Amino acid sequence: MSAVIISAVSTHQAFAFFVILYEHPFNERIRTYLRLEYLLGRFEHLLLRSSEIDHHFALTTLFEIVDVGGRSDLKSDILKELERHKQQFNSYRGNPSVAEAVLDELLANIEKCLQGFNTQSARISNCISDSDFLSSLRNRVAVPGGTCAFDLPSYHAWQQRDADVRRHDILKWSEPLKTLHDSVNLLMRLLRESGSPQRVVAQQGQFQQALPQGRFQMMRLFIDESMGLVPEISGNRMMVWVRLIHQTWEGKPQTAVGNAEFEIELCA
Repeated sequence: MSAVIISAVSTHQAFAFFVILYEHPFNERIRTYLRLEYLLGRFEHLLLRSSEIDHHFALTTLFEIVDVGGRSDLKSDILKELERHKQQFNSYRGNPSVAEAVLDELLANIEKCLQGFNTQSARISNCISDSDFLSSLRNRVAVPGGTCAFDLPSYHAWQQRDADVRRHDILKWSEPLKTLHDSVNLLMRLLRESGSPQRVVAQQGQFQQALPQGRFQMMRLFIDESMGLVPEISGNRMMVWVRLIHQTWEGKPQTAVGNAEFEIELCA
């Protein structure tokens, strides 16, 4: 099976040294969640800024979110996952080892997401298609340089508005995505919290591990940044492979020589 570069990367401080976190999904549903999480985070980050360039890319990111999140089966997948978690956590009622206040808060968040989808009658893509202004902008974004002033004078005029006014407009247009945003963040948080860390060794830069069929949905991999290694990961529900490479950023990458220790978490 050909190697697939990880779909989401972030950095954080862990252990006694600086590590880079890589996440790799084992199925299409989690792959979609990770893409949405990445896009929604970028959208929020750009929206906090005030320049017209940042708000331009906030809108192009909004179009990407609609493209990824507008699949007809995505809503049903999310609802099934929320219901599964609701039943699972409801079964913990009365367990003396479970904090009732924390459980109540979690179940309230799940119920809020469920109600948000149940009361949302329109498709997510309608936030774009119902607006002539956004629809024309979306069509021109696909053309290199297609949103300059002579192509879209109305968009040029909108960009000259006060930053707070632009931000208010974008928030209004993106309002139908709020339930999607909350649900994806909640499901990914629960998935990540299900993982337990284990130290492993890649011998001669190679690591593989068999998985119980269908049990795990994602792997998280933590590598010490000072090692200068980048993982190429491929995997499915039954097996995961990791090849560590030295990435020089110039020339061809080379497979790592010798043994390298790192940490993984398998998330169910």
